[in-house]
Amino acid sequence: MPIMKRLILLFLILATACTPPASSADGTSGPVILASTTFLADIAQHVAGDRLQVQSLLPVGIDPHSYQATPADVTRIAKSTVLIVNGLGYEQFMQTLLENAGGQRLVIEASAGLSPRKDAGLEHGVDPHMWLDPNLVVTYVENIRDGLSKADPDGAQIYKSNAERYIAQMKDLDGWIVEQVNTIPAERRLLVTNHEALGYFADRYGFTVIGTVIPGMSTDAAPSAKDVVGLIEQVKSLGAPAIFLGEVENPALAQQIADETGVKVVNDLYLESLTDGPPAPTYIEMMKYDVTQIVEALK
Repeated sequence: MPIMKRLILLFLILATACTPPASSADGTSGPVILASTTFLADIAQHVAGDRLQVQSLLPVGIDPHSYQATPADVTRIAKSTVLIVNGLGYEQFMQTLLENAGGQRLVIEASAGLSPRKDAGLEHGVDPHMWLDPNLVVTYVENIRDGLSKADPDGAQIYKSNAERYIAQMKDLDGWIVEQVNTIPAERRLLVTNHEALGYFADRYGFTVIGTVIPGMSTDAAPSAKDVVGLIEQVKSLGAPAIFLGEVENPALAQQIADETGVKVVNDLYLESLTDGPPAPTYIEMMKYDVTQIVEALK
């Protein structure tokens, strides 16, 4: 066993031996709900309402693709009774944590039952970024509702009512996005992104993703010189107005391509994490902010 894995396992054993009983939001003993990311924690909190407190394993402003797990993360997972993950291979950083965490917990896969994009071929793997289409988040909400009801049957009716209200908000959000996108001329609905994150968003709202700075679904990948040259040619030939990056992504390569093509770089989208306060403290506000940035850049 590698040294780091042995150290994490030892830390877990020591930490769990000293861990007091977990408690819920009202201070009583109950399910401890942990979500992998900030946006999942917010979605789940809307379902849990005031009955349970949902925490995010990753802090605000962290890129899940490049996150390095810590021993403290092992302890938090070990204390959890419900763990909410996106699934589809998104939480690669959690594999070792789950292998080493003791105890038992219900794992809710938010994307369960959804089919990955058909064009997400084997070369780049499965696209996990389903939350960037609010219509797919409806399934996230339903899966979280069912999971929380299983963990806490007494609260099932509360979770059902909260889920219905939040699903209505997802439908309102979808309608708002359609209205905003309709202000963009059809020929300008072209997306160049840092990595392949906006596929589901593009499919739903009539955009064409003409290329990515980094090939693949993860910001950890690295493009070749040939990839960069090819993207520059694509941007020039199709007239894409902008390159879009998440706030946690390195803009250096995108800026190089922008310098070669004369397009603008929008490098403050929030695709993987919420913010601590404005502009994107909730999932809905994150989506509205990102859509506004995209629409303004492409009009």
